[in-house]
Amino acid sequence: MAIAPSNKEVPVKSYIFEANAQQEGDGRWSAWIEALPGCTAWGYSREEALEALKDAADLYIQDMIEEGEELPKEGVQVVKSPVVAVNL
Repeated sequence: MAIAPSNKEVPVKSYIFEANAQQEGDGRWSAWIEALPGCTAWGYSREEALEALKDAADLYIQDMIEEGEELPKEGVQVVKSPVVAVNL
């Protein structure tokens, strides 16, 4: 059974955080978001570390919302629509 598309818009908020990435002495990359204490990730490449950080930040924010915690106001840009970010 097919589901008919809905013309009803679902509200979306996009949270944009500045991320930091640094290559370690062993060649791996570490990445973190200062506005989200403890939100860190690593990868074998800069791109891999940033992709892992995106996943970590998604879970971090979801947990904050579920726990009723206030989201950070500093170090984040909130856009009331979907966004696509390209990192070069």
